[in-house]
Amino acid sequence: MLNKDLIIQEIPFFAGLSREELQLVKKKANIVEYKKDQIIYAEGSPASFLYCVILGRIVIYTASPSGNKTILEYLHRGKYFGIISLLTAEPHSVTAQAINDSLLLEITKEDFDFILKKIPRLAIDLSQTLSRRLKNKDIHQKTIFESAVISIFSSYSQAGKTVYALNLALSLKKETHKQLIILDIVPEDKIHSMPQRLEVDSGVKVFSLKSPLEKNIKLLPEFILKTRFGIDLVCFSYNPEDAACVERLIAILSRLVNDYHYIILDLPSVMDRSILSILHQSDLIQILTSPDAVDLKKTRHLIEKLQTDFNFSESKIKIIINEYKLSRLGPQEERQLLNHSIFATLPKIDFGASDRLVLDDPLCEYALAVRRIARQLGDCLVGLALGVGVGYGFCHIGVLKVIEEEKIPIDVIAGSSIGALIASLWATGRSADEILEITKEFKEPKYAMRLIDLTIPFLGFIKGNKLYRFLKEHLGNKTFYDVRLPLKIVASDIRKKEPRVLDKGLLVDAIMTTCSMPGVFMPFKGQTVLDGGVINPLPTEVLFKMGVKKIIAVNVTPSREDMLRQYSQIKEEIALTREAIKKRRWFDLKAYFQHKFKNNILDIIFTSIEAMQSEMIEREAKLADIVLHPDTQGIHWLELHKAEEFARRGEEETRKNLDKIWKVINE
Repeated sequence: MLNKDLIIQEIPFFAGLSREELQLVKKKANIVEYKKDQIIYAEGSPASFLYCVILGRIVIYTASPSGNKTILEYLHRGKYFGIISLLTAEPHSVTAQAINDSLLLEITKEDFDFILKKIPRLAIDLSQTLSRRLKNKDIHQKTIFESAVISIFSSYSQAGKTVYALNLALSLKKETHKQLIILDIVPEDKIHSMPQRLEVDSGVKVFSLKSPLEKNIKLLPEFILKTRFGIDLVCFSYNPEDAACVERLIAILSRLVNDYHYIILDLPSVMDRSILSILHQSDLIQILTSPDAVDLKKTRHLIEKLQTDFNFSESKIKIIINEYKLSRLGPQEERQLLNHSIFATLPKIDFGASDRLVLDDPLCEYALAVRRIARQLGDCLVGLALGVGVGYGFCHIGVLKVIEEEKIPIDVIAGSSIGALIASLWATGRSADEILEITKEFKEPKYAMRLIDLTIPFLGFIKGNKLYRFLKEHLGNKTFYDVRLPLKIVASDIRKKEPRVLDKGLLVDAIMTTCSMPGVFMPFKGQTVLDGGVINPLPTEVLFKMGVKKIIAVNVTPSREDMLRQYSQIKEEIALTREAIKKRRWFDLKAYFQHKFKNNILDIIFTSIEAMQSEMIEREAKLADIVLHPDTQGIHWLELHKAEEFARRGEEETRKNLDKIWKVINE
């Protein structure tokens, strides 16, 4: 059964609510299943529900009188719809249809009105977000379903703002293939630089916001510059002392949201009232700053002003550190100076590099960082969850091999226990082949003892010092800031009975924590945070909470059916071993130890945990779009020397499901 509390708090619209407010929403919400191709609501039908996608995909389209469909949008997990018709009490202007079997969270119109009355700030947030889309909606026919206005800003000049805005736009276009326009906004005494960066060298007309809008609004299409990069551009000039300029720009935004999925505002680095008012109209504000202490303090002052004077929510403001300046401050010190979380970091650009790095040098660190931001904004992040399983976890290596060879985009990776170890090695730059090479240290069964150092079993009979040295050898002092893509390691807080996400500090310490199998390994540094598999054996929930919309999960833990088959096989082998011993006068030492190996205390503990994890894995698997479950029959979880065979099983399972994987990614 899906966790309704988790689902509701991860819907962007409800994300900032208190526990009591979330409980109110929970009471009013229902989870409803729609079958593939089922119509959720038809164009012209009366509004009755607020809908939010939990699982599956929804297509939004309009139909002509002759029946020809115009697809406006594909919606996936976390997206809500039907809300404008609820607010206006007008019939639906589009049709919503399930592409595949889907689960939706639904709230009736009456219950939604009740929620807005009980939580007035929801109504305020909603009116700010949708006001542009409700204005002038009858004047210009909407050609897209959903749009986002993104402002790029800095409290001081020379922050790399315009280069970033350009690269973000190019990357969003490349990743989403949606309609996008840049608004290059400068005071009337300044020069526009964006046309040159987009190779628009002639015919640039500047739309003056000083002029009465009634005179120029119909001429707006003449000011839209088409570029060879597939994105549009409009240059605006304004008078900072003329408040009417802002009103005119807002009216223009109300038009543009009908035709563009993304509207990127490249704003001047000034703190005048006009710019702050324009920021207030944005769905999202990205503020660039350097890691320099002085610049960070300026940015903190700006954040406080936005929150105090304009009631901006923290989630609407994203801070991006541009490392074009040298700084001795560490990430923790940067956060303390900002008093705000850091959304992303942009590596320094080499001197003389192209302005359009995401196109001209797509593998450079700056381009990769922008790509991740664009994929997150574009709701096309792909997350990979690697589950628990000791030796079974070597199947993950085969999965990663296919991901590398097929160039499957992975934007964030999460792991529990052995899954965390494999994820860490890969996230720090090791290829699947290099990880497999490391496993050759266990080329014979006896070499597994290199990781075992027995102790008096107060809290566990393995100290873990040997495992720690092994991890240190291969990961050294690497931290979460040394990874090439976001990495989340999941452990279990046994006192609070909840998962603990580890994403700061030394990787080795995080892995030791998530590998502390209860009753087997001593808790790392005496903590009460243990093996991730206790609560999150398949760490999809952490990806879901991050807003990852497309999740590939790798479950290497045998299912209940797998365990029953394996148990029957072991019973047969034990019976054969006993029969062989009875028939011989001499003692078959090898057969004896094989029998003991399959019935030692470690195996009993692990098998018991496996049985408990089975139900949790089923629940967590529902949050994934596709679950890979390699066949591990005939291989024991402690046979670390069979890493190549485990990896081969993982590779086979991934190749078998390639079509399904690409379908999820491309939808």
